[in-house]
Amino acid sequence: MSEPPARGRLVLVPTPLDFGIRGSRPPPDLQNVLSLAVIRQAAALTYWVAENAKSARAFLKRVDAIVPLAQRLQALRIVELPRPAKGVKTPALPDLDELLAPALQGHDIGLVSEAGLPAVADPGAALVQAAHRLGLGVLTLAGPSSLLLALAASGLNGQSFAFVGYLPVDEGARAARIRELEALSRRAGQAQLMIETPYRNPALLAALLAHLQPATRLSVSCGLTLPEGWTRTDHIGAWRSRLTQVPADVPAVFALQA
Repeated sequence: MSEPPARGRLVLVPTPLDFGIRGSRPPPDLQNVLSLAVIRQAAALTYWVAENAKSARAFLKRVDAIVPLAQRLQALRIVELPRPAKGVKTPALPDLDELLAPALQGHDIGLVSEAGLPAVADPGAALVQAAHRLGLGVLTLAGPSSLLLALAASGLNGQSFAFVGYLPVDEGARAARIRELEALSRRAGQAQLMIETPYRNPALLAALLAHLQPATRLSVSCGLTLPEGWTRTDHIGAWRSRLTQVPADVPAVFALQA
């Protein structure tokens, strides 16, 4: 009786943080943000699960310019993560088993998000959970995470922090959430991190400046890993007296600590 094939792994492949940023300038050198070892591992994979197939192909094209892909780009199998139904945060795990079928036959599968580390402030956690349930190995490759880079650059509490995702769009609900996070930060001494769809960056900054107390510290990190990227941390009172504009077409991370 023949031995069953060795199982493959789910490989979490990081991508650069410049994906989706509009502009005419060419993207930065991939090796400025990813190690050659990570690029080589990405080049060797022929099965992929992606948040967005078009972005995944753009990423792999940049990989191919440094290390030739194991197969031509058009021959790679790239499938997209199922999009959850409205009001459902993650798809049901049985829907994901088929995506992991190649690993059960011995092939490693790459998981890639739009930018940064998969499954961290991005879709993919349910697929990782399914891989564990099926007994597959999960390998995480080192790469940029906008949340950790922003926290490190902020000077806020790196020993106790929380990522709270997106704030409500409704003005009243957003104001209430901001005050709630400020009170929580004050009680726990904890930094609170959040993100927003880039075109809403100015609105979120305006809301934070309007509803936080003058002594609360606010940190904004914008365009991380890009040549023009920046971080500013200051008290709300100083932000109000000397406003720094946040662009509406570049990803940013906001953090507060009361």
